[in-house]
Amino acid sequence: QVQLAESGGGSVQAGGSLRLSCAASGRGFKTNYAMGWFRQAPGKEREFVASISWSDGNTAYEDSAKGRFTISRENAKNTVLLQMNSLTTEDTAVYTCAATEVPVDCSGPECLPRDLYNYEFWGQGTQVIVSS
Repeated sequence: QVQLAESGGGSVQAGGSLRLSCAASGRGFKTNYAMGWFRQAPGKEREFVASISWSDGNTAYEDSAKGRFTISRENAKNTVLLQMNSLTTEDTAVYTCAATEVPVDCSGPECLPRDLYNYEFWGQGTQVIVSS
C-alpha cells in the first residue's frame, strides 16, 4: 500500500508562483512507479497536469502546463514536486497527486500515464486559488 500526502497549496495572485509537494510513503512504494499531478476545478472533471517516471525522471505535461509548470522528484525524500509559475485564474483547482506501478521495462507513453484511471493510489488533494 502507498500513501500520498500533498502540501503547498494556497492563495496567490495571478502571475505568481506556488510549489506543491507530494510525499509518498508505505512499504509498497517502488522505483518503477509513475507519479502524476491532476487537478479539478469547480464544476469540471479532473484533468491531467503532469507526470514523472520515478526511475528515470522522464516527464510529461498537459499542454497548458508546458513552459509554466515543472514536475520533479526528490528520490531521497520520496517526494514529487510541482513548481507552478505564471499562474492564472484558470489554474484555480484542487490539485491531487497520484501514483501507479508501471512495468519495469516499459517504454513509451505507458511509462507516463495521463489517464486518471491508470493510477492506483491518490492523495487527498490541496487547494490552489489564483485571484486576479
